[in-house]
Amino acid sequence: MRVLILGGTTEASALAELLAGDARFEATLSLAGRTSAPKLQPIATRVGGFGGADGLARFLRAEKIDSVIDATHPYAAQISANAVVACHQTGVPLASVVRPAWAPQPGDAWQSVPTAVAAALALGREPRRVFLSLGRQELHFFAAIQQHHYIARLIEPPRQTALPHKLDLLQQRGPFDRDAELRLLRDHKINVIVSKNSGGSATYPKIEAARVLGLPVIMIARPAKPAGHIVKSAEAAMAWLAHDGAPRSLRGV
Repeated sequence: MRVLILGGTTEASALAELLAGDARFEATLSLAGRTSAPKLQPIATRVGGFGGADGLARFLRAEKIDSVIDATHPYAAQISANAVVACHQTGVPLASVVRPAWAPQPGDAWQSVPTAVAAALALGREPRRVFLSLGRQELHFFAAIQQHHYIARLIEPPRQTALPHKLDLLQQRGPFDRDAELRLLRDHKINVIVSKNSGGSATYPKIEAARVLGLPVIMIARPAKPAGHIVKSAEAAMAWLAHDGAPRSLRGV
């Protein structure tokens, strides 16, 4: 059974590990290519876009893909929309691994905003020390809000030319633990955190650390993300592949 995983997340890597050890499947992991040195995977890996929904549909036909698993980031709405359209065009079953969002807990001080632009405006006029935890794609939205001092943690340096004037870059790869996050927030004298609601455990310790320190969090809400059959883990995706996601001729094998 030929499976295409649209990846870039911990769930996609976990699914790749499961599929690599199962002789019923021949799987390919597709990465967008935003990270120049991605983690090595135990299955065939391709890097780069498909050329929109039509390009993805051509790929599915050419490679005779039987099922697609969308395990992309909760904020990667465009590739998910392309997957829904391409799978509809080709009749290929689609499941989407939807990571549960974080929810505020007692002691959290969250302000929910719809976009990174809204997050930048929500910082206010008074100078603050801001921890940006939202990846490198949106840093330029904070360039015009010059009164703040920003600290951003990235896997790779940003590519934009327009960046905040007062910006310190921390090049680190998660997961992170709560004690390390507490040290980071204290050492950099952070007043407020700007974060995406990524869900999962890898970056949640910064939210726990903010709770301990009583720091406010400006939380960028998730976009509307098209999806196929929704599953919540790599294990659930495997179960779907063995049943609903399998071609009729392979079900029950």
